[in-house]
Amino acid sequence: MARGVEALDLQVWSRASGPSRGPQCRDAMAHLDSEVTEECLREDLKFYFMNPCEKFRARQQIPWKMGLQILKIVMVTTQLVRFGLSNQLVVAFKEENTVAFKHLFLRGYSGVDEDEYSCSVYTQEDTYESIFFAISQFHQLRNLSLGTLGYGENEDNRIGLKVCKQHYKKGTMFPSNETLNIDSDIEIDCIHLDLQTLSKNPQDWKNSSFFRLAFYRLLQVEISFHLKGIDLQTIHSRELPDCYIFQNTIIFDNKAHSGKIKIYFDSDANIEECKDLNISGSIQKNTQYVLVFDAFVIVICLASLILCTRSIVLGLRLRKRFLNFFLEKYKRCVCNADQWEFINRWYILVIISDLMSIIGSILKMEIKAKNLTNYDLCSILLGTSTLFVWVGVIRYLGYFQAYNVLILTMQASLPKVLRFCACAGMIYLGYTFCGWIVLGPYHDKFENLNTVAECLFSLVNGDDMYATFAHIQQKSLL
Repeated sequence: MARGVEALDLQVWSRASGPSRGPQCRDAMAHLDSEVTEECLREDLKFYFMNPCEKFRARQQIPWKMGLQILKIVMVTTQLVRFGLSNQLVVAFKEENTVAFKHLFLRGYSGVDEDEYSCSVYTQEDTYESIFFAISQFHQLRNLSLGTLGYGENEDNRIGLKVCKQHYKKGTMFPSNETLNIDSDIEIDCIHLDLQTLSKNPQDWKNSSFFRLAFYRLLQVEISFHLKGIDLQTIHSRELPDCYIFQNTIIFDNKAHSGKIKIYFDSDANIEECKDLNISGSIQKNTQYVLVFDAFVIVICLASLILCTRSIVLGLRLRKRFLNFFLEKYKRCVCNADQWEFINRWYILVIISDLMSIIGSILKMEIKAKNLTNYDLCSILLGTSTLFVWVGVIRYLGYFQAYNVLILTMQASLPKVLRFCACAGMIYLGYTFCGWIVLGPYHDKFENLNTVAECLFSLVNGDDMYATFAHIQQKSLL
C-alpha cells in the first residue's frame, strides 16, 4: 500500500473536507447504525493509504508536508556541505602539522612512512643521535618551525620534554655461548628536561647516566611533549580561528631485539577554546549569517518532527478504531502484519533524522561560536541525518510505477540477499584466518588479520590481483 507524507492526518481530513462532513462522521460513529459507521471507517482507511497526489485530488489542498520534506533536504544538504568544507580545513591543518612534526623531530625522515612506523635505525650511534636530535629540535623550535607553534604544558603542568625508557630489570647475555640470564620484570625510568636545562651546555644532559642505554635490556624509549598552535587559515574562509594542543609522542621500539629499532611518531591534536580573540573585519558578520541559517534548519527539522510525530499518533488512533470495529463485527483479531501497516516506517526514519539534525545543528552553532570543539560528534550526527534524509527520498519514487516495481523487488529480495551474505561471510572469515596463517610468513599483505581482510576483499572484487600474487616470496613451493 502506497503511503504519502500526508497519509496520517485522517481524522483532521474527515473534519476539514467540508462544513458538514466532519459532524456527520462524528455523529455517525456516536449515534448512527453500524453500516454508516463502517462506511465512515472505510473512507478513512481509503484516504489513509492514498499517496500525496491522490490526496491532493481528493481534497484539493497543497501537500505541505511533502513540500516541507523537500525544503528540508535542500537545507540539510547545504548545511552539511558548509560544515564539510569547514571540517576539511581542520583535518588538513592536523595532517599538515603531523607531517611537519615528523620532518622537525625525526632525524633522516624521508617524507614517507616505512610501514606502520615512520622510520628506523640500525646502530647504537644512530639511536643516540636520533634521540638527541629530537630533544635539540624541541629546544630550537621557535627558530626552526614555520608554523604558529609554541610550547605547551604536559600532564605535570610543566613545559619541556619527558623522556622515559623501559627495560628489563637486570640480566646478562652472551649470544656466542647461547647463554641468557635475565629478569623479565620491566622497569620504567623517566626524566624531565625543561627549557632551562636544555639551554645549558648540551653535554651536561647528554652525558647523564640516564642516556646510557643497555640495548640488550632496552624495550623502548619514549619522548613526549606538548605544543600549542593556532589555525589561521580559517580566517580566509571568514571563520574564527581554532586553538590546538598537540600531544606528540616519539617511540623508539626495541621490543623485538632484532637489530632494528622502529621509530613511531604519534600526534594527537585537541581543539580548545582560544582564551582571547580580537579579530577585526567581516568575520563576525559572516558568523552571524551562518548561525541564523543553522537556526532556520533547526526550525524546519522541528516542524517536520512535530508533523511526523502527530501523523504517527493519528495513525495509531485509526488502527485502534479499526481493531475495535473488526473485533466487534467479525469477532476476530487482526494479524500483526496488518496492524504494522498502520505504522509508517518512513516517518520513524524521518523522526530519527530530524532529531539528529537538530542536535547536530545545535552542536554546529556552538562550534561556530567557539563554545565547543567536538567536531567528530557533530560530523557523525549531521552526516547520518543527511544519509537518512536522502534515503527517505526513495519513498517518493515509489509513487511512480516504474520505480515502484524496482522498490518492491528490492523489498522482496532483501531477506534472501541477507541470507546469502551470511553464508558468504562464513566462507570469507574462513579464508581470512587461513590466509593469515598460511601466507602470512611469505607476503606482507597477509601479516595481520586487518590487512588479510582488506586484501581478500580486493581480490574478490578483482582488484590488485597481479600485484598480490607477484609479491609472494618463492621460499616454499608448498
